[in-house]
Amino acid sequence: MKKTLLLSVVASTMIMAGGNIAPVEPVVEAPVVVPASDWDFAGKSVVYYQTTNLPVTTGKLFKKASSAADAGFQLNAVNKDVVGGIGMGVTLNGLATLNLENNLVSGVMQSDKGAIQGGWIGELYATYGMGNTSLKLGRQTLPAGLSPFAHSEGWNVFENTYDAALVVNSSIPNTTLVYAWVFNSNQNGYANIGGLNPVTGLTYGDMSTFGQVNKKNGVHMITVQNKSVSNLTLTGSYYYGKDKISTGNALSIIWADAAYKAGSFNIAAQGGQVSDSSAGFNKTTAYGVKVGASFAGINAHAAYSSVNKSTLGVFNVGGQQTALYTQMIFNEGANSNDNKTWVVAANTALLGGTFGAAYGSSKNNTTTTKDVKEADVYYTADMLGGNYLFGYVNQKTGTASALNIVRVVARYKF
Repeated sequence: MKKTLLLSVVASTMIMAGGNIAPVEPVVEAPVVVPASDWDFAGKSVVYYQTTNLPVTTGKLFKKASSAADAGFQLNAVNKDVVGGIGMGVTLNGLATLNLENNLVSGVMQSDKGAIQGGWIGELYATYGMGNTSLKLGRQTLPAGLSPFAHSEGWNVFENTYDAALVVNSSIPNTTLVYAWVFNSNQNGYANIGGLNPVTGLTYGDMSTFGQVNKKNGVHMITVQNKSVSNLTLTGSYYYGKDKISTGNALSIIWADAAYKAGSFNIAAQGGQVSDSSAGFNKTTAYGVKVGASFAGINAHAAYSSVNKSTLGVFNVGGQQTALYTQMIFNEGANSNDNKTWVVAANTALLGGTFGAAYGSSKNNTTTTKDVKEADVYYTADMLGGNYLFGYVNQKTGTASALNIVRVVARYKF
């Protein structure tokens, strides 16, 4: 049946063509082979909204004058072997407002050279590996676990990054050796556009401006992390800056952290000192402890930190948040200098996500900060292809009216 039908079609075609044209053999072309790309592409989009009751005497939540928002788009490209084992990576960040500043908000969370929208190169680096040693040179992120005083923070729309040379070696069993030369960074703070800042009292940030570290000599860091003892992680870091990392001259920092986990229980301790050769510089001496446990599906911990009255306190170049265990959503200034702070926190799985709460209190001796009490409530969930955060902060400083913050963030990775 099929053979008869096929012959009929061929015959009909020949008759329509005059009957004297030989049938043309079909040409079979080889498929075009597209070489596989060695580049891995990824990215994410972010919608960020935050509202406060600032000024606390007259401001109101969800009002245009006291709200800020951003829409962000990020594209990452990484190739681990461009040529001769040399890899490359680049991250491009873009900010926009979706025209919300004309309707719902008056500010933004991050800025580009003082503008409410724009873009910058967040990362641009080269990599190379030699046995147990890897080298990363250029603009990059730095983790808090290995660089406590100069690390990237993910609380804002995009992370702050550093111009640095990073060398990591794992030749010694259960030991990671890290050397970094950090010579530049941007500032991950709250944007200041048109005189409006979403939250007052904190460092303003401009993500496309890199200049938080002295460019001439930079800052050297050495970190050693050891895990030879089961369940125990020991980390020590040393920084030295001939000119400055934040202020002053010949600044040096030594910081140590020990964390032990046994079954459902964990305990950690941290501490160190910030010194400077400048006249009149008061050394920073700080320490902290944390005890945690997991039971009945609940993860809980209690933490305490103490920072003496000093010139710099505990800080993070390029960011807002410290490496102290008592770091909360918004107590950056409250627990970084001349204070004693304690925090209790817990979280649990709920409704397909994680629900958490924390309460902290800082006893401050400074006249500007005074005593600070903060309560945080948050919910995070992975759903519909994205990650979502709903957070609320209530903070009371001294006798002033309470500051309230509502933060809603949606991140979609692709």
